[in-house]
Amino acid sequence: MADESPAHVLVVAHKTADGPALREAVRARAERGPCWFHLVVPAPTHGHGEQVLARAIPLLEEAAHRPFDGSVSVRHDPFDAIEEALMDDEFDEIILSTLPRGLSRWLHLDLPHRVAHLGLPVTTVIADERDAAGLA
Repeated sequence: MADESPAHVLVVAHKTADGPALREAVRARAERGPCWFHLVVPAPTHGHGEQVLARAIPLLEEAAHRPFDGSVSVRHDPFDAIEEALMDDEFDEIILSTLPRGLSRWLHLDLPHRVAHLGLPVTTVIADERDAAGLA
């Protein structure tokens, strides 16, 4: 029986990075098979992205039952941050986490559809309206 090499999963989130919907999606992906996760936080404001990483990484590691690494992108456009991450490393799939409709700039920009054109499987996680009240 051949060893299955782990999939490299790019997780992209900002305000929802430590939210329950993303943690559940990460847990479900980790249960499907071997994988390695990398969280990218698009945060052009200096220092803010690092705070998001510091809060989110331990929660995501707990959900995945494995180490999680991460980085902050100073790109203003989250699509640019994703392209930058894809140039820096090889990924097999993308998990995109965002606020619900009406609150999400990413959905307004049609980010999930734009990211799908990059040719990788994309899972879009939309925070629950109740959870989003504390995240927005």
